[in-house]
Amino acid sequence: MKKTLLTYAFFLLAVNFSFAHFLWLETNTNGAVGKEQEIKVRFGEFTYGMIEKTAGDAFAMVDNFKLWVVDSQGNKTKLDVSPKDNYYLASFTHQVEGVYTVILDNDKIDVIDYSKYDFGIFKTHYHAIAKVVVGKTDQATASDNTSGISIKDVSKDDGRAKLQVMYKNEVLPKTEVVVFVADQWSKKLETDENGMVEFDFPWSTEYVVEVTKKEEVPGTYKSVDYEFIWHCTTYYVKK
Repeated sequence: MKKTLLTYAFFLLAVNFSFAHFLWLETNTNGAVGKEQEIKVRFGEFTYGMIEKTAGDAFAMVDNFKLWVVDSQGNKTKLDVSPKDNYYLASFTHQVEGVYTVILDNDKIDVIDYSKYDFGIFKTHYHAIAKVVVGKTDQATASDNTSGISIKDVSKDDGRAKLQVMYKNEVLPKTEVVVFVADQWSKKLETDENGMVEFDFPWSTEYVVEVTKKEEVPGTYKSVDYEFIWHCTTYYVKK
């Protein structure tokens, strides 16, 4: 009986493991003019410390991403990446003060059939954002995802997070937002009618905010039909 329960628990973990994975960015929240800023792209489960290897099959399914940085004037620069052990590394140098928004986007992911798990056949669209502040400013981050979800940081310099969730450039009201830290801690919130959500940072650590949405529109990708698109966006901040 005990063996049967352990086998069943492992099966559930495997199923949930596939759903819970997402792409996120890691970088220092504060930068300086003339200094190099490093960005890491990771894939796995942030709060459980499950990080995939870049040479593994799991990361290979989502490594066709694009990465760029948008400066405070709206100038957009593509960033080159290089694979490391369990992340892709990119860097750029700050030229002026202001808010820099690092943005990752990936909608080049093969269709997945999870019909046997009662989830359906779907195409995945990952989006990830990180904010870098150079100097003193409370400027909002850039939002650049016309085909999916984006998280815009509109926080003021008061230590409290204030985020606006957008979907195809429109505010996304009454939507679940999950805030993660390490060691399996998370908190669920909901956006208001203007797509806004606010929360405090209880600890000096790394936070990843996740928002997901099913776009109930069928289509075809690489000659494979899907029933809907599963959008997932993450926002990284280090306090």
